[in-house]
Amino acid sequence: MKIKTLYKKTCCVMLLFIITSIGQAQDVHFSQFWMTPLLLNPAQAGAQQNLRGSIDYRNQWSSVAQPYSTGNLSFDMKLGKKDKKAFSGIGLNISQDKSGDAQLKTFQLSVSYACHIHINDKSTIGGGIYAGFIQRSINTTGLQWMNQYDGTSYNASLPSGETSTANSIMRFDAGGGLHYEYGKGEKYMTGNDHKKFSAGISMFHLNSPTYSFYGTPEKLYIKTVAYATAELGIANSALSLVPGVVYSQQGPSGELMVVTMFQYQLKSDSKYTGYVKGSTLSLGAYYRSSDAVVATMLLKLSHYAIGFSYDVNTSSLTTASKARGGFEVSLRFVNPSPFLYKNASRL
Repeated sequence: MKIKTLYKKTCCVMLLFIITSIGQAQDVHFSQFWMTPLLLNPAQAGAQQNLRGSIDYRNQWSSVAQPYSTGNLSFDMKLGKKDKKAFSGIGLNISQDKSGDAQLKTFQLSVSYACHIHINDKSTIGGGIYAGFIQRSINTTGLQWMNQYDGTSYNASLPSGETSTANSIMRFDAGGGLHYEYGKGEKYMTGNDHKKFSAGISMFHLNSPTYSFYGTPEKLYIKTVAYATAELGIANSALSLVPGVVYSQQGPSGELMVVTMFQYQLKSDSKYTGYVKGSTLSLGAYYRSSDAVVATMLLKLSHYAIGFSYDVNTSSLTTASKARGGFEVSLRFVNPSPFLYKNASRL
């Protein structure tokens, strides 16, 4: 019985070690990528709303080991009037990830600035940059090492043999990107014939900061992200189709996410009094390549939006996770309300 239990634990640890090793070269990411715009591209700062703020929390792999939890705070706003030929935006993004028994923590803070130009009355294109820092820390006191196995059992008094030079490191970080926006639609949302499209490409960690606790020259790979999203209203109905695709490449690791959501308009903003607040409910799913199928829901009410999603694991970790991945919850505030009859709704 003990041998069987030890075998299961060893398999779980090996699987987690593989995932963690790969993850060390990858950034934190969320299933609800539309709620973390600055993690996709710093050029999204100020591109869509006058003011936008969101909070996101993700918890995963609790069925395998200590839960991996990630939090993100994002804020961006427009500078100047959008009806001018050009306008700019600023943004702030803060994230923290905590992983496994070693409590490996990654804290990131970045400040973004973007400038957008009107191509015509329906389209804008902008470029943005970000600068900030990354801090990584680890707590090794609760870990057990192979060198501490005396042949029959674990002996904490034996030296671990580890030669880490630091338990915390901090590095400068910088990157940039381009973002495109297109919008067309009827003045009144009751027509529901709006068409929205956005796309962009960005690069993170252009300075390739080192990230090893052992003083070795390993560097954080440059990450390239390309994405496209749309919102297509079905004319004279309450339904809209919301597709999207995101591809990221960081070193040898690539990830493709494809999403399709159906948005149903529950209520429209009252045209004259403003007493009735607009609301929509979106349901859908997407596939993260070789990793998970994600069910997601988004409820928007006036200035606010709340999202829920759950990852069903489909990777090689399924044996240990029993297909259970992680849940994610997000809250967003935007101004002005996307339900005003002069604005087309969007994710």
